[in-house]
Amino acid sequence: MRDFDELSEREILALAIASEEEDGRIYMDFADGLRDNYPASANVFTEMAGEENEHRRRLLDLYVHKFGEHIPLIRRQDVRGFVSRRPVWQLRPLPLDKVREQAELMELETARFYRRAASRSTDASIRKLLGDLAAAEDSHEHMAEKLVAANLTPDVRHAEDEAARRMFLLRVIQPGLAGLMDGSVSTLAPVFAAAFATHSSWEAFLVGLAATIGAGISMGFAEALSDNGSLTGRGAPWVRGLICGLMTAAGGIGHTLPFLIPQFMTATVAAIIVVVIELAIISWVRWKYMDTPPVSAAMQIGFGGALVFAAGILIGSG
Repeated sequence: MRDFDELSEREILALAIASEEEDGRIYMDFADGLRDNYPASANVFTEMAGEENEHRRRLLDLYVHKFGEHIPLIRRQDVRGFVSRRPVWQLRPLPLDKVREQAELMELETARFYRRAASRSTDASIRKLLGDLAAAEDSHEHMAEKLVAANLTPDVRHAEDEAARRMFLLRVIQPGLAGLMDGSVSTLAPVFAAAFATHSSWEAFLVGLAATIGAGISMGFAEALSDNGSLTGRGAPWVRGLICGLMTAAGGIGHTLPFLIPQFMTATVAAIIVVVIELAIISWVRWKYMDTPPVSAAMQIGFGGALVFAAGILIGSG
């Protein structure tokens, strides 16, 4: 990699051309990735890609006039100081807020690059163009606001935000909640049955650990294989499966870990306290994200957990 201060004016222009081309393609990738769920925002990024292409054309015209037809290949990753950007294909499905934030950072970085490049240039025409482009990048924030006003009316913006919320519920909250409920409730019976059957903290811990790992693997595969997300919009199956499996394991391990305490009664009391906390968290998530009334959510989860808990104690005591 080279330092920016080592670049000649020819290399700076070549870098600017490559950067504008890359930014234009990134904006088009944003537009393509958002078009199905957020068409108005996709239009915004299509317009911004057009602006980047116009900047590239102006840079090319000046470069050819000054240095000829050959443009050396120099990119941002070849120069120290530029922010490394993840490829857009690694971000799919595209989160709307992340895309908007990334676009703002791109404009800030490009404007800073042009200002610094203009300050180093000794050629009047190059200095003028770089300064003009720096001002254009600064004004992109206002251009973006105009594009948003034209394409994203309050109703459209509200609809897109609601769509983003639904995607978050489908792809993260639902598989996570299903896993947390299964891990917290289904492992209660084997853990407490083993505890009251053996009166041994270590035996209860081993049974709980086995039940937790088994439930996590089972729920993860079940969620991943339920559908591929192409029709339901639930996103990548392996991501949902991973979320569901991890949350299942988290739900089961919570009331298993207290049985590492050697004193049986102390461990049992601690495990019961953890169970109450787990059920309260599940009730809160259902109220917060699933629009379930808080009292109803608490009663439903509490009743189900109590039944499984009682079954475990009865089986273990018998």
